[in-house]
Parts: sequence; C-alpha cells; structure tokens
Amino acid sequence: MINLLNRIDKYFLKIVTNITIKQANIFTTILILIFTAIFAYLLITENYNDYERALLNQESLHEKSLTPEEAYEQTQKKLKTLLIKNTIAILTLAFIIFGIMLSFSKIFITLIRKDMHAFLVFFQDTAHDEQVLNPDAIFFKEFKTMVGYANDMVDTISEQKRTLKELNLSLEDKVKEKTADLVLINKNLEEEKIFSQDLLHAQKEFLRYAVHETNTPLSVILTSIELFVMKNKKDRQLSKIEAAVKNIFNIYDDLSYLVKKDQIEYPKIAIELDSYLKSRLDFFKEVAEQSRIQFKYLPYTADVYIYFNETKLQRIVDNTITNAIKYTLADEIVCIALKREGSFLEISMGSKSKEIKNTDKIFDSFYREEKHREGFGIGLGLVKNICKEEGVLIVLDSTNKKTTFSYKFKMMGE
Repeated sequence: MINLLNRIDKYFLKIVTNITIKQANIFTTILILIFTAIFAYLLITENYNDYERALLNQESLHEKSLTPEEAYEQTQKKLKTLLIKNTIAILTLAFIIFGIMLSFSKIFITLIRKDMHAFLVFFQDTAHDEQVLNPDAIFFKEFKTMVGYANDMVDTISEQKRTLKELNLSLEDKVKEKTADLVLINKNLEEEKIFSQDLLHAQKEFLRYAVHETNTPLSVILTSIELFVMKNKKDRQLSKIEAAVKNIFNIYDDLSYLVKKDQIEYPKIAIELDSYLKSRLDFFKEVAEQSRIQFKYLPYTADVYIYFNETKLQRIVDNTITNAIKYTLADEIVCIALKREGSFLEISMGSKSKEIKNTDKIFDSFYREEKHREGFGIGLGLVKNICKEEGVLIVLDSTNKKTTFSYKFKMMGE
C-alpha cells in the first residue's frame, strides 16, 4: 500500500513539474467548472427540497382549514425565507469560486515569480562566473525549454572565450615575434639611413670640392685662349677647344647652383634684358658655330627691365641656349626674340629640330628624350624649378617643323 502511494505521488509530481502555463490555465478552468457544478448541484438540490417542503406546508395549511388570507400570508413568509436563503447560497457560491480563482492565481503567480527569480540569479551569476541552470529548479515547461537554450548559450560563450583566449595567446606570440622583427628592421633601417646620410654628405662635399676646384682651371683655359687669340689668329682647333670649355663652364655653373642653392640667398637686382641676352648669345656664339648653327636675335625697341636674380636668370637663359644648340638641326638658325605682352616680357627661342614627344617630361630632372645625346639631363630641370620659385610662366610648343621655348617675366615697375 505504501509503495502504491509513493508511486502515485511520484507520478503526480512528474506531471506537475512538467506542466505548461497553458496547461495550468486549462487545469484551473476545469477545476473551477467542477467546483461550480458541485455547488450548483447542491444549490439546485436544496432548492428542490425547499420547494417540496413548501408544497407540503401548503397542503397542511389547507387541512387546518385556514382562511385564504392566512394561507397566503403563510405562503409569502415561506417564499421570502426561500428567496433569502437562495440569495445567500448564490453569494456564498460566488465568493467560494472567487476564492478558488484567487488562490490558484496566487499559486501560479508565485510559481512564475520563482522561475523568473531563478533566471535572474542565473544571469547575475553567469555574468561573473560561468554556470548552468538546473532544470529541476524550474516549474513550468516553457521555462525549462528556456533553461536548455540558456545553458547552450553559456556553453557556446564558454567555448568562444576559450577559443579567443587561445587565439589571443597565439596573437601575442606572433606580435612579439613581429615586434622583434620590426625592431631589427628599424635598427637596420636606422643604420642604412645613417649610412645614406653620410654618403649623401660625402657626395655633397665631393661635389662642392670638385666644383670649387674646377673653376680655377676653366678660368685659366678661357683666359689663355683669349690671350692666344689676341696674339695669334684663331684656328678651327682652338675654336673647338673654346666651345668645349664654354660647355663645361655651363655644366659647372649648373652644378655650382645645385650645391649652393639651399645654403645662400640669391638677391634680386634690376636687369636690362636686351643687353643681357646679347651678352649670353655672344658667349655661346663660338659653341653654336662649332655645331654649324647661327643665332638670329630680334630685340625689343626700348630698354626693358626685370627685377630678378642674375644667377637664376643665367641658368634659365644659358640652359635654354645650350639645349637649342644641342638639338637644332645642322645649318639651321636659332631665332631668339624679346617682346612685351602687357605687363610681361617674353623671351622665346625657336629652331627647327626633332619634335619633342613628351613635353610634360622634358623639364624633369635627368630626363633625356634622346639617350645618345651628351649631358646629364639636369639643365631644364633647374630651369623648371627656378621658374616655379620665381613665378615665371613656361610655354613649350613643339612640332616636326619647329620647337619653341618661351618664358614670361614680370616687367619691373608693372
């Protein structure tokens, strides 16, 4: 008997602990209906018995030979008593049903609160320490299902945390390795930087020394040529030597400017362009003749001045002249013109030569369109930089018939 009761108890507990909220609502509704039916049955049975007793009392009143008024009065009293009794019974039934509903509602709300509190504690504890929630601590089946999902979530998060931890450890090792490599690379780069700076410094010093030492012998050669020409007639070989020395002088002037341009200031003075251009053309006349080229100069009708540095102007003019001599076809004329355009003075040098294909690159340092030609390709690069610094506009026009370099200077006083 005891074993049977234990089995029934376990079965009941198993059913109750697996109940859903929907099933609990249905169970409560059915239970209230059952109580309502029982109390209604009892009330109907009691009313029927009262009705039978009222009939028996009415018959007994007739037997006692009461008057109709007396019988009516007696019947009214009985009916009032029955009405009051039925009213009290209905109110009692209503309060009983309300009490049952309230009790079950309290029970289920308490159970829901218990399950919610279990979840709240679970999430609070899991935020600091990975834990799982025991399904047996939950009453309703829906919450038990949520427990399964929550525990799976905790397991997934724990696995991801372990994976991230292993990944972080691996990344830390890799970062340490890369950092060590970068430190070594930086050290090597620093050493290479120091070496490059030392090399660049040595190169500049060598160039400065070479430029300085070249000036004297070049001046001696030119002076000696001039003295020789004063005493003797200039022959072709001497003219070639003079032309070569003047070309070297132009290269020397370019290198000298490159060495000194960041170390000294170049003051501006008033320069009369017409006489200046004539002097530079006269200087390169021998060089042009050796290349079978003639100069044709078209001067401006009045004296015009620009406010400019003479060294920088010389680099612009000399490099453009030597470039024209180098690339103008033999037995052709280099036409040099000086003219005014509004508040600007324009120097243009044009001649028949091969068409320049890359007009955008021709002013880049070390660029040479014809590789077989002599030179370093630094002359026009210097011209471009000086014009950019001083606001001189460069215009280059090149076709298979003629190539013209033009420079627009701001006229002094405008």
